[in-house]
Amino acid sequence: MKNYDIVVIGGGPAGLAAAIEAKKQGIKKVLVIERDIELGGILQQCIHNGFGVHIFKEELTGPEYAQRYINMAREENIELLMDTIVTSITKDKRVRATNCGGILDIQAKAIVLTMGCRERTRGACAIPGDRPSGVLTAGAAQRFINIEGYNVGKKVIILGAGDIGMIMARRIVLEGGEVIAVLARGNIVKGLTRNIVQCLDHYNIPLLMNHNIIEIKGKERMTSVVVAQTDERKDVIPGTEKEYECDTLLLSVGLIPENELSRQAGIIIDRKTSGPVVNESMETSVEGIFASGNVVHVHDVVDFVTEESCRAGRNAARYVKGEISAESEAMNVVVSGGLSYCVPHKIRLSAMPDKMDLFLRVEDIYPEAKIVIKNQGKELARFKKTHLTPGEMIKQTVVKALFKDCKGDLEITLEVEGGKK
Repeated sequence: MKNYDIVVIGGGPAGLAAAIEAKKQGIKKVLVIERDIELGGILQQCIHNGFGVHIFKEELTGPEYAQRYINMAREENIELLMDTIVTSITKDKRVRATNCGGILDIQAKAIVLTMGCRERTRGACAIPGDRPSGVLTAGAAQRFINIEGYNVGKKVIILGAGDIGMIMARRIVLEGGEVIAVLARGNIVKGLTRNIVQCLDHYNIPLLMNHNIIEIKGKERMTSVVVAQTDERKDVIPGTEKEYECDTLLLSVGLIPENELSRQAGIIIDRKTSGPVVNESMETSVEGIFASGNVVHVHDVVDFVTEESCRAGRNAARYVKGEISAESEAMNVVVSGGLSYCVPHKIRLSAMPDKMDLFLRVEDIYPEAKIVIKNQGKELARFKKTHLTPGEMIKQTVVKALFKDCKGDLEITLEVEGGKK
């Protein structure tokens, strides 16, 4: 049995940031466990730029951003264990893992979960039809092209207007392929506005809202798909079916936080985010187990992942040093009025820093709105917002003094001006 102060599960941008911050706080024995053969996570296949604008004040590619944190981790002499899969964690912070060397038993004083997320597949969105080759997720296509050096198709259609789907639409065109269209199943684009402009508009790639694929055709390789328009409930409108010839279908239909280990440890999962319920310290419902990044809620900007993970690493270090009390009373954060969720889900004033970021998402598009924070019906603060969309996470900084007299639940609501777009 090996003993560590903090074990970080996941060596992507979240895990590296958490480990580095913990080491900077004076924690000596920090271990990062990564299942891949190299660090950096999904960033290693994201060769486009746009990363690091908030943290480094410059635009980096994914590998460049990842390498900066890999270098910092090595400078801090953090122990790095790659090509190793964690098979279980327990409430008493025991970690079991396996690699080519056999079974590893590890005891930690604190654990930080940073396993990221995975893509939804064809089975998750129940597309009927044949089962030929040529159907794959946008992330898998990105890895094939950018890392493995294989082109995935010549005539492509993409289902789902998420960030990675739009980025891959541009990538297919740059590789000499044709993108017939990007389809959005509803009337809202789930990705960033900048990706609509830079990846679709600049390359004249059609974006078809309220469209879905109702059949895949092909024997060995797909030959076509049948597309139909959908109504406000995303149900198919009869008579609108149209068949498109194509050899490849990319799916960008959502991401699922990787929380099998979290559930195994008895951690409470939020049904809205599909990630752990966390408090102001990014601590889960199990004492001493922290979580951050896409394993908690899906982010659209990696800089926010880094900032959140620094918070998790810093507070894991405080926990190990005995500076955080598990017995402090917490306020539940309750959202309404068009807000989808808020992270953190709970706030303990005794452990809250003087300033803290709240991460929120809306359920629809709002040109003008206000985020209002209340406690027992009393308004504490309101923040004016413009052009809110589900594809772009809201980062709102609040001060501890705002909550000094609060009791019970903290209510955060969205007040809309002029209705939805």
